[in-house]
Amino acid sequence: MKKIVLILCIIFLILTFAGACYVIINHGQVNAGYAVIPALWSIICFGFYRRIK
Repeated sequence: MKKIVLILCIIFLILTFAGACYVIINHGQVNAGYAVIPALWSIICFGFYRRIK
């Protein structure tokens, strides 16, 4: 269970940076949710991972 949560954290973190790059490339004309939503899930997963650990 701990490994699965850690892998999800890493995936959501990569999606966060990809979404941030997408927003920056489009000069902020697209929705910032592309970066914020994966960041939120990443924070949730890291919190869950720390609770399991």
